[in-house]
Amino acid sequence: MPALEVNPDLQKERNTATFDPQEFSIYWAGGQEKYKEKKALEKLFLEDPELNDDLPISYLSHKELYENSVRKACLIGEKIRKLRADGEDGVDTYNALLGGSLGAALLKEGNPISLHYVMFVPTIMGQGTMEQQVEWLPKAWDCEIIGTYAQTELGHGTFLRGLETRADYDERTQEFVINSPTLSAYKWWPGGLGHTANHAVVVAQLYTKGEFRGLAPFIVQLRDSETHRPMPGIDIGDIGTKLGMKAVNNGYLGLKNVRVPLNNMLMKNQQVLPDGTYVAPKNSVLTYGTMMFVRCALIRDTAQSLAKASTIATRYSAVRRQSPIEPSQPEPQIMEHTTQQLKLFPQIAKAIVFKSAGDGIWNMYNVLSGEIEQGHLDRLPEMHALSCCLKAICSADSAAGVETCRLSCGGHGFMDCSNFPTIYGMSTAVCTYEGENTVMLLQTARYLVKVYGQALAGDQLVPTVAYINEAIKQRQFVNFDGSLESIVKAFQFVAANKVRVAYEQIELRRRQGHSTEMAANLSGIFLTAAADLHGRAFLAQSAFTELSDVARHVSPALADVLKVVLELYLVDACLNRIGDFLRFIELTDKDVTNLEMRLESCLKRLRPNAVALVDSFDLHDRVLDSALGAYDGNVYEHIFESTKKNPLNKEPVNAAFHKYLKPFMKANL
Repeated sequence: MPALEVNPDLQKERNTATFDPQEFSIYWAGGQEKYKEKKALEKLFLEDPELNDDLPISYLSHKELYENSVRKACLIGEKIRKLRADGEDGVDTYNALLGGSLGAALLKEGNPISLHYVMFVPTIMGQGTMEQQVEWLPKAWDCEIIGTYAQTELGHGTFLRGLETRADYDERTQEFVINSPTLSAYKWWPGGLGHTANHAVVVAQLYTKGEFRGLAPFIVQLRDSETHRPMPGIDIGDIGTKLGMKAVNNGYLGLKNVRVPLNNMLMKNQQVLPDGTYVAPKNSVLTYGTMMFVRCALIRDTAQSLAKASTIATRYSAVRRQSPIEPSQPEPQIMEHTTQQLKLFPQIAKAIVFKSAGDGIWNMYNVLSGEIEQGHLDRLPEMHALSCCLKAICSADSAAGVETCRLSCGGHGFMDCSNFPTIYGMSTAVCTYEGENTVMLLQTARYLVKVYGQALAGDQLVPTVAYINEAIKQRQFVNFDGSLESIVKAFQFVAANKVRVAYEQIELRRRQGHSTEMAANLSGIFLTAAADLHGRAFLAQSAFTELSDVARHVSPALADVLKVVLELYLVDACLNRIGDFLRFIELTDKDVTNLEMRLESCLKRLRPNAVALVDSFDLHDRVLDSALGAYDGNVYEHIFESTKKNPLNKEPVNAAFHKYLKPFMKANL
């Protein structure tokens, strides 16, 4: 299809914007240098015809999709090798290709080799001794071996202590004997496990000298390095089609008397000596480092999903005309409808806030990693709690936001060519993997209840929960004036009181004779609500601090837009939890009405820059892969073009007519 001129409605939106989108694009990319690197990567990968799909992948079978994805994954791997040889394979490169928007453009339904880089290699780096890293990392980085991370089982997921896979140490041979004792012990879900990886880090119950020692990670060879056939004792395959991530090759794994050498247990944090003596880790939480690493990365990924969905829906809303507001006037752009703005603009704001918070927590994780290497573990529980609740909140809000954007596009949003089905499938998966969201909130809540008790005892808490100290001193919230700072403080006060309620519920049930564990279960609704508000209070504080700081370092025009984005995010977040605010803060009817009118005002003020803002996300048309969201805005032409790629339309009469329909229609003649 020849290049089309930009739709005039969309061009008008761009012409009337009040700021320079490229300035925001540079901020969004992480600075001028990273912006240039992003553009160079896009040129290298997106202009390679071998990485293009002539036929939309929705028309491929499960087998065809997998084979095509492996082909492209290997081409991407070859390019990564060259970048590494040239010293140009930084962390941002891997993030872009494996978890970022560029990787999604190349492999819409996921990369069957991604867990090799995202989990297998980081686990060896984080949990292997220096000697083990020297042995395994060169092979892994060069892809002489392809690995995955096998933890989740058919019968157990987030509850790690319930895992059944068992590794018994045999002192005579200095080997571990690994077994899946039941069907529910089969490993289930690891990406690339089905037919791609030939090695895996397998998490199993560790037994030495007949005693259970806890969970431990083992490097296990799954397939022969030449023939790729399963090794003896290995039962392995693909688990089948799914809602999303259809090309990731999620697999199952059963092990029967599989022997691995002593040194195949990763022993940075815990050790087994040749005679079977067990040396426990200094802190059991250290063994969960890989999952914390991935959760921190996922928070930034949720921002990308929202950015894609809101870009598609906003551009479509500038082009689509429907339902006159004034009966005597022509149909307006649907973005003129206030209700449409309410669907779209908060998602744009959330994308920006989640990206900012994700960058912040990623930096916190890197600082903490350095502290752990030095043996300082004080802030590990705080970081674990924060990464758990933010992963849960950001993934849930992202999946809901993608669906809201799809709904905002009416029937066309339901078509595969909109790309909403794929974006939603990838987004909602994050709500489950690397820790199911409810369980993540409960883990955070346990930490919050513990520190609340410490605060009652007079202890000064660490920064991310220090607001609890303030709330205990100040039993009432005074002077809610509706300012952004006041909303942030109110979020913290409400969160502290939700933690208080959860703490009191557990104490009440304990006094009634329940064990601490049963009291926590009975109080689960209060606990998850407390963790949710804690995470949202952190996001509010992070948004206020980070976006206010950014506004001081950019042009006045962009600063004005970012201030509206910040206000929209905070006011919308407050109204979405207005019941909790009314419960703990003496808000009046006038206060709530003022918040509702400010929300409406934010929508109105953001309206002239909505298209420019989503343009600023700088998402290539290949990344969006959407007939509704292309940069040129020629929605109807692109939708119609997509029908021409449908194999059903390659012939005027389908064989099913002669085989089934015609005999059926003529049967009674």
